[in-house]
Amino acid sequence: MEVINVTAAIIERDNRYLIAKRKGKHFAGKWEFPGGKIEAGETPEVCLRRELREEFGIESLVRYFFEEGSFENENIRIRLLGYRVDYLSGEFQLKTHEEIRWVYPHELGHYDFAPADIPLVRRLQNR
Repeated sequence: MEVINVTAAIIERDNRYLIAKRKGKHFAGKWEFPGGKIEAGETPEVCLRRELREEFGIESLVRYFFEEGSFENENIRIRLLGYRVDYLSGEFQLKTHEEIRWVYPHELGHYDFAPADIPLVRRLQNR
C-alpha cells in the first residue's frame, strides 16, 4: 500500500480558521485545511510554506505541529500532518481551490471535510 505524507495549515485570524474547498478529482467539493504533498527531501515545514505560496500566493511562518489525521482505502494511505501556521503577507488568490472561508471553531461542523482533516477539526472544536 502506498503511503502519501501531506501537510495541512491551521491558520487563525480574529479567532477564525482558514478552510478551503477542494476542486479536482480527489475529494472534490470537500473542505480542508490547505496544504499538500511533501516532496522528496522536503520537511513538512518547507512543504507548507511552498504549498501556501503556490496555492494562495501568501507567505507564512510554520509554528508547531498541531495534530495528525489519516485516510486509508484499499490502495492508499494518506498521513496528514497539521501545523499551526501564521499568515505573514500576500493577497489570497484561489489557484487550486473553489473558495476559502474564515470560520469560527463552532462553525466547523457545518462543513463537509475530507476524511483526513476530521481529527484536526475535532481538536479545534474541543479547544
